[in-house]
Amino acid sequence: MTARSLFLFAAAAVLVAIVYAKSKPMPSARTPDTARDALECAPGETSACGLPSNVVIDLSQVKVKRTDEEWRARLTPEQYRVARQQGTEYPFRNAYWNHKADGVYFCVGCDTPLFDARHKFDSGTGWPSYWQPLEKAFIGEERDTSHGMVRVETHCAVCGSHLGHVFEDGPRPTGLRYCINSASLKFMPRAEYDQWVAKNRPAGAN
Repeated sequence: MTARSLFLFAAAAVLVAIVYAKSKPMPSARTPDTARDALECAPGETSACGLPSNVVIDLSQVKVKRTDEEWRARLTPEQYRVARQQGTEYPFRNAYWNHKADGVYFCVGCDTPLFDARHKFDSGTGWPSYWQPLEKAFIGEERDTSHGMVRVETHCAVCGSHLGHVFEDGPRPTGLRYCINSASLKFMPRAEYDQWVAKNRPAGAN
């Protein structure tokens, strides 16, 4: 290869490098996150399930009302922080994320049955997840735009206790994932639940 050819080859390589460098996006300030599943987040990034909520729940519409003193007396400090202050708990370090027993999960605030173990699935996020509630009417929803995300907050429609969030990335048949805090729930085994239903069934109901 002649000296002229070597010069032209080197010049072309430099030109390509310059064009490639200009085509790469420059680092920019972090933009607000959209709601993301914990599985999609690299270490240090934000998980949509892993942040608390900041929504206004219309407590005038709920049936079960208690004073703040009564709530604190009923709930543990962690339950109060999550259910009444819209907090969140750590993934993989909560009571029901890997709980596989058959039964029903009740609201910790008012003993309303909210989720059936038959609708629970392993989302891999570290929080108990369900593809549908036991009764849709028992779950309230609010648009949550806190932390630069757009999420749908869920709470007990009977007492207003914060539960978690619902996302549209769940399994069939609903395609939904109710990502719920264990601290907002308490579990009742199936046999006990059947007895509870029989005891609380309205007179004359089949």
